Amino acid sequence: MEASRRSPFLLLLREPVLVLNANFEPLNVCSLRRAIALVLSGKAEILENGRGEVRTPSRVLPCPSVIRLRYVVRRPPRRLRLTKREILRRDQHTCQYCGRSSPHLTVDHVIPRHRGGGHTWENLVTACPGCNRRKGNRTPSEARMALLRQPFEPVPTIRYLFGAYLQEHAEWRKYVEGW
Repeated sequence: MEASRRSPFLLLLREPVLVLNANFEPLNVCSLRRAIALVLSGKAEILENGRGEVRTPSRVLPCPSVIRLRYVVRRPPRRLRLTKREILRRDQHTCQYCGRSSPHLTVDHVIPRHRGGGHTWENLVTACPGCNRRKGNRTPSEARMALLRQPFEPVPTIRYLFGAYLQEHAEWRKYVEGW
């Protein structure tokens, strides 16, 4: 179904909500629907209510923007998943060989896989289709192409994880920037 034909209520239920641990550490972003379920079950409390309310036949429910869990969730140190989206984000959506931005970037193995190059953060870079074809199944030195920046595993800081939401949701800033 097209987004323009969906009801405003269904679109509202998909709005993002910041979820904080009991110690106010940002954990993740969930949908408004999930946030309301956590609040109604007593597992979370509303800290920011900047969206008004949702009316049902039997209740009036606030639409939270930020919720806090009532208990501490222990989690291991964060690591980013190795995905194309994260590689593009790390490389700022530019080809690491020529420096051009393109909507059609690809992921290139610096050391080709058939030569023992792994599918790791340190061996993957973004490349435009032209540079990827030019490099082919060679190393950058064999293809006489230099990398603009050495690939690395990004550190998943709170700002890195939630920064994209801060432009639309200014009320989140005080909870995210303290970490």
